[in-house]
Amino acid sequence: MVSGASIAGPALAHWLHRRGANVTVVEQAPGLRPGGQAVDARGVAKEVIRRMGLDATVRAACTNTQGAYSVDADGNVLETYRAEDDGGDGYVSEIEILRGDLAQILYDDTSPHAEYLFGDRIAGLTQDEDGVDVVLASGVRRRFDLVIGADGLHSALREMVFGPREEFVRHLGLVLAFFTVPNEFGLDGWMYDHQEAGRWAGLRPVPDPSRAIAMLSFPAADFAIDHRDVAAQKQLLHEQMTGFGWETPRILAHVDDSPDFYLDQVAQVVMEDWSRGRVGLLGDAAFSASPMSGAGTGLALVGAYLLAGELAAAGWDAEAGFAAYRERMRDYVDANQEIGRMHVDMLTGSDPAPEDLDMEAMTALVERAVNGPELPEYP
Repeated sequence: MVSGASIAGPALAHWLHRRGANVTVVEQAPGLRPGGQAVDARGVAKEVIRRMGLDATVRAACTNTQGAYSVDADGNVLETYRAEDDGGDGYVSEIEILRGDLAQILYDDTSPHAEYLFGDRIAGLTQDEDGVDVVLASGVRRRFDLVIGADGLHSALREMVFGPREEFVRHLGLVLAFFTVPNEFGLDGWMYDHQEAGRWAGLRPVPDPSRAIAMLSFPAADFAIDHRDVAAQKQLLHEQMTGFGWETPRILAHVDDSPDFYLDQVAQVVMEDWSRGRVGLLGDAAFSASPMSGAGTGLALVGAYLLAGELAAAGWDAEAGFAAYRERMRDYVDANQEIGRMHVDMLTGSDPAPEDLDMEAMTALVERAVNGPELPEYP
């Protein structure tokens, strides 16, 4: 059983099926959630998409963002980044797709082979050396060989099996919001962003030219608002971003009528181990690097490939399979989490000046984060 039907869960369902497993995916939401932020695939993640046989489908659904402009408060361009920079793996990735569109592609790919249970969740489980007995909130009781939590930063399964979220979730001192707005800003395939004194505002295009995605962030030493309390989140955003320059007032005017408003702390999940017995974790539930790493999708896709491959290679021995998965993923996770922390420090002004950075070490770090682990050719 896989808990979570966003990116990591369906990607894992794909590879588990390819390795010979029968898969059930349970998702608390009543259906797939459309829209959401634009997510990127770089380096090794692009190779996973190719091996899935989904490269053409994913590229056809990309946002086709040509690049990004950093601007001042008056809209004057300060820096330009192009999608073709760094072989398509730069600040703007050549594979950039809305989270909801990628989730739909993965669902369409796996639904003929995997059982999906929407509007339900794991309410309890007990495990022994041979399997896991699962009780769903609907009352259904099932037994599985393995259970994988791919249910995000606020993973209920992680808390159920591994302990309270406070043990693993590290707030990085930044809050991020994004939501769909009407494209009244004249976006023409380019992303725009403005940064000043720790706060940041951005606009990015989507395939529908009548819409755009707004992104806002601000520093916060702590964050106590429940991730389900949308009204309180909107109030906080207004309080923190009112008075910020550039297009921010026009963006804030659409907060209350946005169809897909999202706000949360920028946080990482730091765990020594991602498994306990026959229960494992994947994606943000296991090793969130935060949205500021730009690597959440890559970590989910690569992790799914390696987790399914190593479990199958170990003859479905949970201890051996989970250990090999952890060994292959650890450096990739560590590199992307370091980049996520550095990006937050840059936005909040606590990062060293660019001239003080060790550029050789920075280049090596980026290579680890983009190129990732070796991908074995599993049978």
